[in-house]
Amino acid sequence: MTGSKYRIEPVPTSHMANKDRSTTKPVERKATLPPGGKKPVVLPVVDELEAKRTRADFGSDQDVRWCPGCGDSAVLATVKRLMPEIDVARENIVFISGIGCSSRFPYYMNTYGMHSIHGRAPSIATGLKASRPDLDIWIVTGDGDSLSIGGNHIIHLMRRNVNLQIMLFNNQIYGRTKGQYSPTSEVGKITKSTPFGSIDHPFNPSALVLGAEATFVARTMDRDPKHMKEILRQAHDHPGTGFVEIYQNCNIFNDGAFFEYTEKATKAEKTVLLENGKPLIYENGSKGLRLDGFHIESIDLANGSWSIDDCLVYDETSRDLAGILCRVFWSDQLPQPFGVFYRERRQTYEEQLHNQIEEVVNRVGRGTIEELLHGGDTWVVE
Repeated sequence: MTGSKYRIEPVPTSHMANKDRSTTKPVERKATLPPGGKKPVVLPVVDELEAKRTRADFGSDQDVRWCPGCGDSAVLATVKRLMPEIDVARENIVFISGIGCSSRFPYYMNTYGMHSIHGRAPSIATGLKASRPDLDIWIVTGDGDSLSIGGNHIIHLMRRNVNLQIMLFNNQIYGRTKGQYSPTSEVGKITKSTPFGSIDHPFNPSALVLGAEATFVARTMDRDPKHMKEILRQAHDHPGTGFVEIYQNCNIFNDGAFFEYTEKATKAEKTVLLENGKPLIYENGSKGLRLDGFHIESIDLANGSWSIDDCLVYDETSRDLAGILCRVFWSDQLPQPFGVFYRERRQTYEEQLHNQIEEVVNRVGRGTIEELLHGGDTWVVE
């Protein structure tokens, strides 16, 4: 695998008996855990046919049942384009989803997958990664699935820093259940469940996970596939939980929710790209963002009063800056940031888990189920 997650080393084994490999040279490999991990897990041989997979090879034979024009389809197409480039065999990739429109995603990928329980995809994915750390796991969820019934699960996934990727499709509506307001819907949103307007203050997903000690936080949009692909690649290469919020249009129940950020007429004025080590400029270089104390303000670079040297140079390793930029979400006067808000290297959950298991086994032995059941205090009930 790539991104310093696991080392690839030669190992002889068999692979996919139904494939004709008579004209291909096998590329043999195995994944090993970092030092201190448990016994290495042998992966199947990946031959040249597997190594040369294309976007089409990652699509399943299932009919896509999203509404025509749904932003989910753009995300699916982007993920299919990315998969051949991450150098992971299909049988070692798993997509796990909860409940909602976005959660049909695993059906459409020619990999392993699971359409799981409402809001519980992070818990299922954590268990799978803990038991099979060699697998490349992607969670697919929506703003309703992950931030309502799944809110407790997603924050604990962040603090644990399980080595996987999570794509949160944010369309600010419940689409699967036909148009109720969601945890990210704006105040005043009129829906079937809020006929006089929502009075709930909405969640800001990126700020939420940052507060839960996430180690990689990013935002992208469905109508910029090039940017989305690069952000997803960086999330995949990050050794830890890679959280990506995707602004995704629901053209049936919340059409145009993000058009000011995605459409050509307004995108330059309403968005700013976060690039590590580069000044924050937007609107074709005519405006920039400046840090005044703890507040972000827009400055005009075209009238001569300010220059690019006055603009904030972004540092994606600063949690403080990430917090400030995440909260630009609430301002109508500033452009919405897209890109990587924050990145931190911290030991992953499964690394710590297997190191702990090895340490305990070395100290007290592996033990047996019988010893476990009869160990400690026991009582006889007569």
